[in-house]
This record gives sequence, C-alpha cells and structure tokens, in this order.
Amino acid sequence: MATTAYATKTAAATEGPWSSAAYFDVDGTLVDTNLLGPTAWFLLNQARPQESLIRFGRALLGGPAMALAELRDRRLFNELLYANYKGISWDRMEVVGRDVFEDIVEPRIFRGAQELIDQCHKADQRVVLVTGSLDHVIQHLAEYLGADAYITNRLEFKDGIATGKLLRPVVAGPEKAGIIVEDARIHDHDLAKCHGYSDSYSDVPMLSVVGHPNCIKPDSKLRQLARAYAWPVLDIDRAPSGGPR
Repeated sequence: MATTAYATKTAAATEGPWSSAAYFDVDGTLVDTNLLGPTAWFLLNQARPQESLIRFGRALLGGPAMALAELRDRRLFNELLYANYKGISWDRMEVVGRDVFEDIVEPRIFRGAQELIDQCHKADQRVVLVTGSLDHVIQHLAEYLGADAYITNRLEFKDGIATGKLLRPVVAGPEKAGIIVEDARIHDHDLAKCHGYSDSYSDVPMLSVVGHPNCIKPDSKLRQLARAYAWPVLDIDRAPSGGPR
C-alpha cells in the first residue's frame, strides 16, 4: 500500500480516471462504532490480566480530562485517547488492528454502506475514508468495503514501540477539512464536484469544503443545518450488517 502525505492507497483501489472524490467519515456514518470501543477492547485484551487492569485503571483516571476535551477540542481528545497505546509494539498493533476489525467493526457495518460505496465507484468517484480511528484498524475496513484510500490517525513508533503520540496531521474535527483540501489538491480533484458524508455536526467543516455534502443519519444539530441548507439526508439502513433484517 502506497502512502502520500495524507492518504494510504489500498490494494482494492480502482485505477481511475476519477470524475471526483467521495470523502467518508467512518464512525456513525458507515459503521455503528465510535473511537472509544476499539481502545477499550485493546485495554482489556492484554497478554496478562494484570496488565489489562493497570492499563484500564490508568485510562479511567484520565476519563474526566478526555470527557472535557471531547466537548472542547477534538484534537486533544484524540491525543489523550491514543496515549493509552504507549508501549505497544508495531507487530502487536498489527494483530490488535485485525482483531478489532473482526470483533468490533465488521459486525457493525451498516447494511447500506457497501451499496453506497459501490454507487460512488459507478459514478467514477475515488472513495476515501477520513477518520480519527487508527490505520491499523481502518486498513482492514477499507479493503473490505473496496475503498480506494484512507486517511487516519497514526501512532508514532520509535524502534518499533509506540510512544503514545500521534503523527501529524491529527485527523479530528476541523482538521479534517484541511486534510481533504490537501488530498484533493494532490490528486487534482475539483472540490466543487466532490462529495462528503458524515453523521456528526463536528464534521461540518469537512462537509463545507466539498460541493456536495451529504448527511447520513445526522445528529440533531447536523439535521437542523441540513434542513437549512437543503443538504441531502440519507438513510443507509441503520441496523448493522450482522443484525436482523
């Protein structure tokens, strides 16, 4: 898989030429997950039960600071959340990423997600996942859905061990907008022709830089904005793919 300054190209990537790009948020948009679930899984699935207790306890102590950051500064929230991965090896993180995808993410993919991505490809759109989740997890989702590329948060590793810091740029909140603008520049996409998809009001900056913003099961604030600006509101079938039909 090839990585530019921002996006990692998947093995499933189409060759183009593309008419435009479709930029997808992931959590709550394509998958019924959030950033906390995979981290909780990681904390509770250490090699030794004692280590799980220590890591989880340490995370609980940092809970109030994370809760405040989530309300005020999504970038800081991401940095505090992923500090919990400090000390994990690259090899172990590769295993964790696969297991988190199989245990948490894949069963919660919305049933209409694949169809929507297929429709984007039929329209010759380059499909890019843009998410605050980690690359070790999202690489599997991107391949599974047939996305062309993904832009994610990435842990910093030194000598094969995670430092607890994130590489720049941190993919969170308003930063997503600048990341999309730069990705479109690199790939020569006309943003006026591009599409964006999200469920969250926090992604309004991301939706505002593309010519065709779309809301998927939006929260109340985003729904109000969509109504005011006549943005399409999509329902890709909220039930996860593994749930009852």
